[in-house]
Amino acid sequence: MTKILFICMGNICRSPSAEAVMQTLVKQRGMENQISCDSAGTIDYHRGNPADPRMQEHALLRGYELKSIARSFEEKDFENFDLIITMDEDNYQQIQWRDQKRNYTAKIRRMTDFCSSKTVSEVPDPYYGGSQGFENVLDLLEDACNGLLEFITTKKQ
Repeated sequence: MTKILFICMGNICRSPSAEAVMQTLVKQRGMENQISCDSAGTIDYHRGNPADPRMQEHALLRGYELKSIARSFEEKDFENFDLIITMDEDNYQQIQWRDQKRNYTAKIRRMTDFCSSKTVSEVPDPYYGGSQGFENVLDLLEDACNGLLEFITTKKQ
């Protein structure tokens, strides 16, 4: 079982969307017994809350249901997950910083490392933007999650 943890700042927009997109792809390929997903944030401000209603609305239009409840990253996540995928450079640096002894460096990756058709350095936070920001996030996540799934399945062979 490959366990993936998606990370953004508050765990209410990007990371729960990545979790839902990836879960959908995993289910479509019948790989639910091989890959599991979760999401978390680098801050705990939104802990216990569902995903942002605007993000939920845009995701649902594409067939993704955001079911996760916001939580913050915990030290035990380093042990519990095989891949820790961050949405932007700030999240990447914060997770790297929490790995003071550099025991988990190989697990920590950027979401955009897996993009195949988009050339971007991060998945931007749509929180303070309009509808196009949420659509852009979903476009990027669909591309990156397909690449991530390819990476995982190729690596297992």
